[in-house]
Amino acid sequence: MKKTVKVKGITIGEGIPKICVPMVGETLTQLTEEAEFLKKIDLDVVEWRVDFFEYADDVERVMEALGVIRSILTDCPLIFTFRSAKEGGKREISPSRYVELNKAMIESGQVDIIDIELSTNESDLKLLIELARSNTVYTIVSTHDFDRTPVKEEIVSRLRSAQELGGDLPKIAVMPNNTADVLTLLDATNTMKEFYTDTPVITISMAGKGVVSRLAGETFGSALTFASANKASAPGQVPVTELRKVLSLLHETL
Repeated sequence: MKKTVKVKGITIGEGIPKICVPMVGETLTQLTEEAEFLKKIDLDVVEWRVDFFEYADDVERVMEALGVIRSILTDCPLIFTFRSAKEGGKREISPSRYVELNKAMIESGQVDIIDIELSTNESDLKLLIELARSNTVYTIVSTHDFDRTPVKEEIVSRLRSAQELGGDLPKIAVMPNNTADVLTLLDATNTMKEFYTDTPVITISMAGKGVVSRLAGETFGSALTFASANKASAPGQVPVTELRKVLSLLHETL
């Protein structure tokens, strides 16, 4: 039986895919305003994309900002993500600082889920996963391709690697160059659902061509979908209010 991820009353991995909205403020003032706005939105999970933050490489300032965000979003599941430039993020930091930053957030007691990139050195990745588990923090192990959509076998292989390393939520986001690429992503997602169901998975085909992948997760097997509230963090994100309507409509037909 497939595991689910249950946090603050939200169960990821059953029923309608849960909606996550990223926070992308660059300053503490912007993050505070963003958190206050998201508090009023019909969403399930918030992701803080700390790589947008102007002091993302300063652990103390990140911790300060996290405290402010958590004081506003007290009851909402919170994902902490530093997305590196090589994986489509806004900046790069050294591997040692990446580990230091993520360790501090895991041990803070203020995040529920942490995103760790599959490309991280394997010993560091395993260290962070074990530390998260011991602190009752769930892990997304993520991989991204902003240039192409790999073949189905590679998509499945990456997701299975993330799963076998201990990730609670394996995730892949890829860029389609044609509609066949979107079908490849959906087929790989369905294969994970049918044959490798140890954990929920998150799969995304980006940009306009891939929007259907953000809507059809319940059919094909993706447990979490990302939406925009003010500013998108990745190409193809649908406004959260519109996404909720579509997900509910599709759920009623299943």
